[in-house]
Amino acid sequence: MENKIKKSPLALAILCLLIEEPMHPYRMQQLIKERGKNEVINVRYRTSIYQTIDRLHRDRAIVIQGKKHNEGKPDLIVYEVTKEGREAAYKWLREMLSTPKQEFLEFPAAISFLALLTPEDVKEQFEKRVLALEKALAHIEKQMEMATIKGIPRLFLLEMEYQRTVSIAELEWIQSTIHDIQAKNLKWDSEWLREISLYLTSKKEPID
Repeated sequence: MENKIKKSPLALAILCLLIEEPMHPYRMQQLIKERGKNEVINVRYRTSIYQTIDRLHRDRAIVIQGKKHNEGKPDLIVYEVTKEGREAAYKWLREMLSTPKQEFLEFPAAISFLALLTPEDVKEQFEKRVLALEKALAHIEKQMEMATIKGIPRLFLLEMEYQRTVSIAELEWIQSTIHDIQAKNLKWDSEWLREISLYLTSKKEPID
């Protein structure tokens, strides 16, 4: 039976690092942060790295190469990628780059039910999100500026460019929606929602 290695952004990061060279988990964590990959890969909890490493080891994507002495502390386990792990990493990378995936994110889900709130409430929440997005964009701009000063090639900043582009697009959409709510071009209330619900229900085609 073919061994299926479970795909995830963090698993991809670990395999890609091990393709560079064998290393221990602490070094992986350091490199992910030093290279800014923690901006696009969730490594908020250290345990998530170890859990993913354990899973990759069980799936035979990586193996233990040996141990590295760690002065006054337990020895560090050094891992290396297997042939199966290397093939999986290249396959995942091509799939993730070429094939859009429907990801069920919180924000679109909340948008689909925002009519439960009043327009004024939605406007208030969107204004809070604008502030958060502006702060995130300022952080990205600062990171990219520092990287440019250090002479880091654009190739290694593409994920930040993508984040910036997506954040700017989201910010523009939210601000235009706030404007439409303020101008009363986008409005609703409980009575209108009942009416539109009845109207849409009456327009439904019967299901065979």
